[in-house]
Amino acid sequence: MTLESMHAERKKPATGEINVNSTPTIKGIREVSVSTLNKKALEMSFEFVTKYDPDIGEIKIGGNVLYLAEKNAPILKQWKSKKSVPEEVSVEVLNHLFRRCLLKMAGMAEDLQLPPPLQLPRVKQNEK
Repeated sequence: MTLESMHAERKKPATGEINVNSTPTIKGIREVSVSTLNKKALEMSFEFVTKYDPDIGEIKIGGNVLYLAEKNAPILKQWKSKKSVPEEVSVEVLNHLFRRCLLKMAGMAEDLQLPPPLQLPRVKQNEK
């Protein structure tokens, strides 16, 4: 995964109940040569956005991720005709983006005093 852009903005302080929505989107696909593997891969450009409701801020990450498929042609054909990829490809790529991007966004959110884009576990004291 290669990051091309990162943008984070806090518009106002966080108060009250805040809903957080994080969404990765595949924006484009092209076939590229990977010389180290002597193989062709699919380069997928993406945008990952975390939005807050009410609108207290926003975090965006953009970049590219390489996907090695058995056959690139059917994936490219579906992308060109429907702007979508087969479900098994989508699941793998989007899960990868969630893992990598949410960790980066959590640090950015902390620096801006925004709620983290993922739920962190909390330890509670036992009630007596």
